[in-house]
Amino acid sequence: MKEIIATEKAPQAIGPYSQAVRAGDFVFFSGQIPLFPESGEMVQGGIEDQARQVLKNVQAMLDAAGLSVSDVVKTTIFLADMNDFALVNGIYAELFNEDPPARAVVQAAALPKGALIEMEWVAWSGK
Repeated sequence: MKEIIATEKAPQAIGPYSQAVRAGDFVFFSGQIPLFPESGEMVQGGIEDQARQVLKNVQAMLDAAGLSVSDVVKTTIFLADMNDFALVNGIYAELFNEDPPARAVVQAAALPKGALIEMEWVAWSGK
């Protein structure tokens, strides 16, 4: 059975997709870019500000699904510039500081709305 998960506390989908979908014991979260949930506007500033907003959006989506960062089993980070890897890695470690999930980081030619970072993830909701 499939369940759609949505919250006003994270940016709304900017296309024909769901914020997250629960399928069995897993929840699949759509990519989050650094948008403010209230306005849908892009965070101004550099990669640090954008990465922090993405992680705030991650937390809001996890809360909406009744999950925590400890339930995340896989993340994928897309960067506009791989030179930002070390800075993003440090900010990421602030949230995923204990038993971190599996992860991939890739450079993308372009991200939606000109974002510098996007992140998607999968969480396990089984007990």
